[in-house]
Amino acid sequence: MSMSTDVFYYSKGGNTEMLANALSKELGVTAKDVSNDLVRPADIVFLGASVYAGSPAPEVTAFLKRNADKIGKLVVFGSSASGKTVLKKLTSAGKELGIEVMEECFSCPGHFLFMHKGRPNQEDLENLQKFARNIIQK
Repeated sequence: MSMSTDVFYYSKGGNTEMLANALSKELGVTAKDVSNDLVRPADIVFLGASVYAGSPAPEVTAFLKRNADKIGKLVVFGSSASGKTVLKKLTSAGKELGIEVMEECFSCPGHFLFMHKGRPNQEDLENLQKFARNIIQK
């Protein structure tokens, strides 16, 4: 039996969308922004969420609330100019909603203002694809 996977993301500047599209190619699914909902339950949902003012965007937590009953495991990925992730906050939100959030997450530098120009780059995209393959094989 093969695992069902989906890729969702929230992206203000395009960095997380770029990561989501690379991930979707690897997994053979279409990446959708979090204004969409899961159409069927998924064993693994890869969720692209980056740090905005220290937290995930409200659209990300709204997505989790709307789709909690369809998410088997949640895997967080994103980019950040600061090097921080939203993993802790999404893990807490997941606990409240009954969603298992995997401890492993993927994060890379993201271009913001004058920092990390050119990131995510091709190496970041390839590392994300490798990360996803490792998650799926577990």
